[in-house]
Amino acid sequence: MIIKATSNSFSIHPVLQQEFKALFPDAEVNWEQKKYTKGELIDFVKDADGIVAGLDTFDDEVLAACPNLKIISKYGVGLDGIDLEACERRGIAIGWTGGVNKRSVAEMDLAFMLSLSRNLYQTSIKMKTGEWIKDGGFQLTGKTVGVIGLGYTGTEIIKLLQPFDCTILGNDIIDKAEVCKQYGVLHVEKDELFTRSDFVATHTPLTDLTHHMINAETLSQMKSTAFLINTARGPIVKEADLKAALMNGVIAGAALDVYEDEPPADLELLGLPNLYCTPHIGGNANEAVLAMGRSAIHHLKEYFID
Repeated sequence: MIIKATSNSFSIHPVLQQEFKALFPDAEVNWEQKKYTKGELIDFVKDADGIVAGLDTFDDEVLAACPNLKIISKYGVGLDGIDLEACERRGIAIGWTGGVNKRSVAEMDLAFMLSLSRNLYQTSIKMKTGEWIKDGGFQLTGKTVGVIGLGYTGTEIIKLLQPFDCTILGNDIIDKAEVCKQYGVLHVEKDELFTRSDFVATHTPLTDLTHHMINAETLSQMKSTAFLINTARGPIVKEADLKAALMNGVIAGAALDVYEDEPPADLELLGLPNLYCTPHIGGNANEAVLAMGRSAIHHLKEYFID
């Protein structure tokens, strides 16, 4: 049995290494923390029976090069990098635990909202250059927050917002009546969510329906005082349109943890004073890393050992 792990952070985490090797002592991991090209990925996994996958793309071409592959165990929650139809066609199982890092991502969303509303990021940057500007922004309490996608993480941020007495608008293509009832969420169409919200937070998977869901048209519907937060998947936001919106004051600002290409290369976008940007760490709190890694190990153990 040949087991491979492609994920960078899984491969170098000492606790996960120990627990992984205890069950699969001959497993090979991504020690060099490489971001594989497709050719390099195929070379690494082509003889694998089981894979711990992070953000690498497992399309039909990669899967076709892995004739022995029986299961892909996901480190994380996003499945957009895996061709699920091709896996089903080839009899490859998917090991996945939904919401395993939801609290980590939701806490980051809340941190972004608080930082943007109270102007913590901009005043901190200015103070480091000697500028003493006492602009305390506004309170998050009582504002209107729009959450697109009411799954695991979207629901978690709604839970965290409860003490702030916000008006919460929600949108999902799946019936989330119970979530809305439990947490006092008003389910609205996207158009209304964009126009009414002081903060718009995206928590959808990346699909054909959500690709570039945030674009020039939807940004123009938002208040000029509003903020966009994306900690889900980069291509949900059309970055060129967001850049123009930030530069022209269409919206007040944005916070991004995910990007169309990672790492992002548009330094002009990253350098905008009204963009708060972090390097895809939303789901990477220490506790979440352990939970994601142990989930991935569990699915392999369940498939090959139990």
